Amino acid sequence: MSVSLGNAFIKNFLGHAPDWYKIAIISFLIVNPIVFFMIDPFTAGWLLVIEFIFTLAMALKCYPLQPGGLLAIEAVAIGMTSAEQVKHELVANIEVLLLLVFMVAGIYFMKQLLLFIFTKILITIKNKALLSVAFCVTAAFLSAFLDALTVIAVIISVAIGFYSIYHKVASGKSQNTSHDHTSDEHLEELTRDDLENYRSFLRSLLMHSGVGTALGGVMTMVGEPQNLIIADQASWQFGEFIIRMLPVTLPVFICGLITCYMVEKLKWFDYGTELPVHVRKILEDFEEEERKKRTNLDKAKLIIQAFIAVWLIVGLALHLAAVGLIGLSVIILATAFCGVIEEHAMGKAFEEALPFTALLAVFFAIVAVIIDQQLFKPIIEAVLLLEGSQQTTMFYIANAVLSMVSDNVFVGTVYINEVKTALLEGTITRDQFDLLAVAINTGTNLPSVATPNGQAAFLFLLTSALAPLIRLSYGRMVYMALPYTIVLSIIGFLGIAFLLNPMTQMFYDLGWISHSIAEITTNSVSSGH
Repeated sequence: MSVSLGNAFIKNFLGHAPDWYKIAIISFLIVNPIVFFMIDPFTAGWLLVIEFIFTLAMALKCYPLQPGGLLAIEAVAIGMTSAEQVKHELVANIEVLLLLVFMVAGIYFMKQLLLFIFTKILITIKNKALLSVAFCVTAAFLSAFLDALTVIAVIISVAIGFYSIYHKVASGKSQNTSHDHTSDEHLEELTRDDLENYRSFLRSLLMHSGVGTALGGVMTMVGEPQNLIIADQASWQFGEFIIRMLPVTLPVFICGLITCYMVEKLKWFDYGTELPVHVRKILEDFEEEERKKRTNLDKAKLIIQAFIAVWLIVGLALHLAAVGLIGLSVIILATAFCGVIEEHAMGKAFEEALPFTALLAVFFAIVAVIIDQQLFKPIIEAVLLLEGSQQTTMFYIANAVLSMVSDNVFVGTVYINEVKTALLEGTITRDQFDLLAVAINTGTNLPSVATPNGQAAFLFLLTSALAPLIRLSYGRMVYMALPYTIVLSIIGFLGIAFLLNPMTQMFYDLGWISHSIAEITTNSVSSGH
């Protein structure tokens, strides 16, 4: 059926997004200049921020890069900010961009090792509660040193592989025949029951793993992109970042694992389904066949990737180079010693990271508007009037609420920039800044597990090919995340309110952390902040 040229433009605009969504974005683009020129730039700036958060919240309707990018382009065009200010923000956060470009791609070449680890865990541990804790802990550990998106992508690969293996056998086909694992029409009723239980089993493991990436990601400066931004603004190195976060992250980690175990044992919130016996037998037989087929070439690759993983951890812990450059070294080592040297084969590694890298550049354009229009200044000034733990807890709550509906990288970037400005202007002391930085980091990382909007790893899981296969919808994900949301948010709040200041002072007394106001001021002036 042919369409008119006018309708063709409308259909092409934002692709398959719903018509109401397209109308909303067009309305935003029309209203913004009117408000900016005829009412007030400050009001227009806040309107832009709300519109951008809307695009993040509606990420399942349309990837935020395109609508958010249009809003950012318009903001520069009408004078809310300048292209030079956007460039300044990008240059100031170059380490984060390098992290996404090179580290995510580098871990792509270590997928064999990660797949091997998660497969062994799934086959070896037969107790479901312990298996869930093992997946959660492994995801947390890997996310502390690697990118959370890559870790969840590996777990998704494992789950899709095992799902298709069982689905093919249950459909009466051999492993060597082609099969569509998205269709259930060849399954018998008894097999369908096993399949539904298997879907529930995989759903719970993936949710535990997703929460694990948040538990581990909050602990280190490379766990999430906003962590690196916060660490850079605070001039914290790898070890100091871990120690400063410890008063909050350690109790949260312990309580998170207890929650993981309890929801499995009590079978609450759609957890607790065991792996069906028939399914386990099929998976064990398949794993045994794969083990027999593993050649010396495959074993050599696993050994090399294990050594590279050790280098990665040591390089990050000792801060031997910028995080992105360590990621680049991982790409070089993994490809050189594992035989991947063709250009087209390497290109696939960058596919996962670059869309989000582009989106992050749009984040910084919106941040440039916030800075130029001083949008958050009244809020920050009001909160800074509070004293002691009230100040840090309010920052934690403010970041938590916004991170539940928006992207935590954007939220963290906005707040740490405002707090850094307050430090440089002498409004707060260095000690206050350090405490607020911890509150911002934990506030953006922990309560954001509430919805897929806040955590990139959750959103990646929800939009993956696996989600419809295991019947993981947006509502079910929010429901299954609820016990974690409650526990992580409350324990994080209590850690900020009662443990942060005393334990930080203890670390100072022990000489584990130290810093000078002069150092951060000098660094900031020399870098042009």
